[in-house]
Amino acid sequence: MTGTLYGVGVGPGDPSLMTVRAVDLVRGADVVAYHCARHGRSHARSIVAQYLGTQVEEQLTYPVTTESTDDYQGALDAFYAEAAARLAAHLDAGRDVVVIAEGDPFFYGSYMHLHKRLADRYPTEVVPGVTSVAAAAASLGRPLVERDEVLTVLPGTLPPDELAARLADTDAAAVMKLGRTFTNVRAALATAGRLEEACYVERASTGAERTAPLADVDPASVPYFSVGVVPSRVHADTTPAARAETASAMAGHLGEVVVVGLGPGARDRLTPEASAALGAADDVVGYATYTARVAPNPRQRVHASDNRVESERAAFALDLARGGRRVAVVSSGDPGVFAMASAVVEVAAADYPDVPVRVVPGVSAAQAVAARVGAPLGHDYAMISLSDRLKPWDVVERRLAAVADADMAVALYNPASRSRTWQVETARDVLLKYRDPSTPVVIGRDVDGPEETVRVVRLADLEPGEVDMRTLLIVGSSSTQWPAVGTVFTPRRHDGPR
Repeated sequence: MTGTLYGVGVGPGDPSLMTVRAVDLVRGADVVAYHCARHGRSHARSIVAQYLGTQVEEQLTYPVTTESTDDYQGALDAFYAEAAARLAAHLDAGRDVVVIAEGDPFFYGSYMHLHKRLADRYPTEVVPGVTSVAAAAASLGRPLVERDEVLTVLPGTLPPDELAARLADTDAAAVMKLGRTFTNVRAALATAGRLEEACYVERASTGAERTAPLADVDPASVPYFSVGVVPSRVHADTTPAARAETASAMAGHLGEVVVVGLGPGARDRLTPEASAALGAADDVVGYATYTARVAPNPRQRVHASDNRVESERAAFALDLARGGRRVAVVSSGDPGVFAMASAVVEVAAADYPDVPVRVVPGVSAAQAVAARVGAPLGHDYAMISLSDRLKPWDVVERRLAAVADADMAVALYNPASRSRTWQVETARDVLLKYRDPSTPVVIGRDVDGPEETVRVVRLADLEPGEVDMRTLLIVGSSSTQWPAVGTVFTPRRHDGPR
């Protein structure tokens, strides 16, 4: 017996717009397959991420997307043949395969190319989904068609003169596949005399949704996941005053700021939510070292800055969002742990209360370092930054003493830099007043990076000269154990100081 092939539409972006059937199939699948470009991000996968667990994932990576090539169609035919063979191997082994597709699988969907190659050999079911056209109309609050009107759906890849002819000859239209075709589409709408009626909808139903009069949209800001809509003319008020009011309402939509945690370094630490937020952004803002870790996207603007201008960086990002841009502010690790989330939220609360702000968590440096040696943070622990740039050193010392007196493990962030060379020694001496000299200290440097080193030493043997800004220290409590080289753990049960 073979497995069953399912082509499952997962809707335009909001996971709550998936059908019950789609959710059930994704949850119960043996294999979930999805398409993506070479950057590895998949919009479809981000929609279903909450329903993924033990399923085998098959990432179907396009060999080309918008790049030029001598044999574009030949490259895609070979890709689909290879992808179909991969899925056939699972089906032959009796595994059910769910191929997820944005919107609807048979509406400009990549799934159809697999369907044509596999449906004659295996049991197959196609599950429809909410299309981007339906979602765009809902976002606009405008009917697509009424009564005897005709709706024409057009790909933006058509030649401009053909687009213009078809747009002039229909009552209502939806134009798909914008992105790099946007300039030609706008020209075709103008030629057809339909530009003033046309609306633009980007990433409908998601937190990054944007609507605007199509004539006012910057071509450089247009992603592939956008739709041009010429809605129904029935009952439409087309007077100049009404059009101006509609344009003002759509243009007044704010963008948003999403503060994204990139994790400690490795790409596989990036969460699907963070990946989706980065993919949806118009602008990426952050410390230059962190923006360099974001996969290049020719549609996006990158604004890199120095590491010591958090408030200015936050205000800059919020200004962009107030102008309608979707902005990702990136931080290493988790943005809420000694990073940009606090700065953005603080500045927004004071000066930008109208701008939406979201925080997407990431794997913190403390979690990454702890995982390298076992579970040194297995019981209550604290996080303290040794930097005295934003707080007096006497506050740092009091907090170190309080944590040590409470017998908790502690993760020490920002332990040293070129201008701060004495804090590690002072912190060690404070902790030695409360801790046994043999207390294990985990020294994690550049974890997940190319120069990663992780060592464990006794607290008394901690050498300040071996610690720099790329290092995180974890100092154990009295119950933390070091049973073998490279293994440290703090038991979940604590019976009091030894």
